[in-house]
Amino acid sequence: MDGSDASDESYLDYNATAPVRPEAYAAVCEAMQLVGNASSTHAAGQQAAHRVDVARRQLADLLGCSPGELIFTSGATEANNLALRAAFAPGDPLVTSPAEHPAVLETARAVTAGSPDELVLLPVGVDGLVDLDALSQVFATRRGGLVSLMAANNETGVLTDLRVAAKAAHEADALVHTDATQLIGRLPVDVTELDVDLLSLSAHKFGGPQGAGALFVRRGVPLPHRPLLVGGGQERGWRAGTLNVAGIAGMGAASEAARHSLAEEVERVRALRDRLEHLIAGALPDCRLNGRRDQRLPGVTSITIPGVPADAVLAAMPDVSASEGSACASGAPTPSHVLLAMGLTREDADSTIRFSLGYATTVDEIDHAAQAVKRAVMQVRAALTEAHHPR
Repeated sequence: MDGSDASDESYLDYNATAPVRPEAYAAVCEAMQLVGNASSTHAAGQQAAHRVDVARRQLADLLGCSPGELIFTSGATEANNLALRAAFAPGDPLVTSPAEHPAVLETARAVTAGSPDELVLLPVGVDGLVDLDALSQVFATRRGGLVSLMAANNETGVLTDLRVAAKAAHEADALVHTDATQLIGRLPVDVTELDVDLLSLSAHKFGGPQGAGALFVRRGVPLPHRPLLVGGGQERGWRAGTLNVAGIAGMGAASEAARHSLAEEVERVRALRDRLEHLIAGALPDCRLNGRRDQRLPGVTSITIPGVPADAVLAAMPDVSASEGSACASGAPTPSHVLLAMGLTREDADSTIRFSLGYATTVDEIDHAAQAVKRAVMQVRAALTEAHHPR
């Protein structure tokens, strides 16, 4: 396809937010018609509570856990805050990496007050992998504490071997938390196999509504009771406030839809991502892919186009939705902290675009996006040449 039709658009920013699945939309609309508060004991309230219970089971089935191990939140940012503040004990090490999402990094800095004796940042390789050998070195001389490592990086899609991290941490009596926001609904997950103690997620990354998320807390994990929000005691005292029944219902429906179609979606999305990379590399031979190519999410690619500012390329192709990096950092004056941690120069980091695909991505969107990228890069390069060598 030549991309000349103005109606052509490509939405390739699933890591920022995925389109709402039809099943989730229907569940939200149905739940919005319920009148009761899920904490009320009358019939209307119990109808709402039942809808929450159904969603809790649906999400538990996706994760391979018990419904009683889930705490509903407003999203992964709240879940990350709740997890780190509940599991970190002052004086113990809090081990994470410089490539984490700000919801983890900033919380870790806040709870440790940036103390080098408490906050330990593991190095990240040029392939985007966290150095787990360094994790073993941390626990060679210390015991206890908390390890928080992202399951799948939001900018590169690179996967962390959580089983290895959990083994090293648990042998030293440390707890393990993972921000699995980008992993859930993208690859099969079984929290028992991962052996993590806490896991954060957000519904809108896998086709649920924005404003709904959850924290998995493994049964029996020794945590002090440190809720972020206190009040009515909802969610077994972990998260006070009236439950977002509609958002939770949508998250449950998205969980069930993702679980049933996941195997097919993984292979289809991976093939579309590979097609996009092939087309862009064919049109722009000097482009480079970032991150470990054989250990990443099926629908994510981070592409550096040397010497071409990413913001200019994105502006030149408004019919393609992609990102310079994390949507949470849009408008930030500094380049991606993830790419800098991997060793990219500031110029290359500023010349990097993230494309993220998902369950509804089509071949037409991929072909249109590849053509749009080629045209946009040629346009930006021509403008840069003109600026440097005016007539």
